[in-house]
Amino acid sequence: MHELGTSERPDWSLAVVIGAGGLGTAVARRLGQQHRLLIVDIDKDKADEVARRMRDEGGDAEPVDCDITRPESVLELAEEVKRRGGFAGLAHVAGLSPSAADFESIVRVNLTGAALVTRALLPCAEPGAAAILIASLAAHTVTPSAAVEAVLRDPHDARTATRLKEALGEEERTSAMAYQLSKYGLLSLCRREAWTWGQRGARIVSLSPGLIATPMGAFEFARSPVKHDLYVRTPLARECTMIEIAGVVAFLASDQASFISGTDILVDGGLAGTLRGD
Repeated sequence: MHELGTSERPDWSLAVVIGAGGLGTAVARRLGQQHRLLIVDIDKDKADEVARRMRDEGGDAEPVDCDITRPESVLELAEEVKRRGGFAGLAHVAGLSPSAADFESIVRVNLTGAALVTRALLPCAEPGAAAILIASLAAHTVTPSAAVEAVLRDPHDARTATRLKEALGEEERTSAMAYQLSKYGLLSLCRREAWTWGQRGARIVSLSPGLIATPMGAFEFARSPVKHDLYVRTPLARECTMIEIAGVVAFLASDQASFISGTDILVDGGLAGTLRGD
């Protein structure tokens, strides 16, 4: 029932946004134009603040705290989504950049966390639902060995990060490599899981941004000369905005994208083609 004096929309389907940072907030704001929102973050205060802002702007949003690297916490999230009747959209935005954490933490959050969330929430997917996982252009700049590929095929394993590190040479065990491989793993996950999601009449797709103007992106620019080189080589000669990425997420979650599944969508201003020399 609608409650007078509120912006609650019980008649709308639910969208779950994992990650309440800058990009997660932009995605939530866009999806909140047509969905009830569940704002999920490991930081309860951050999730509370974003949900409050969404309500102040006329949205229907509630916060949930969840540590996506802990299976028991993710299962609690799935129970909450189930209690709310399931979801029509899942935007998995949470992630760590190379300068933000060590090798294993990056893999656990970026890959294992996403794998645990999509597996736990799949039974809550409504017919026509879509899961959009934020990957990265970085996933298109690495070619894993067969041994690394084998590890990436089992991203739910609590030891995936450790096993991945062990499969690499010592000089490769960097945070930058962890980021590349974790995002590459997301692309592979979506391809493998498309069949399973399709059995529920649902879709799963990854979205790979190039350079985005976000607080995390600015943090990386301050610490990585490589980012400046990529900026110079971007054909559109600018960064993407969070609003633009949110627009693509909204499209992929909509009926207009109803036959897009098991693939990756590059939103990089043409940079991938430049790097390949096509």
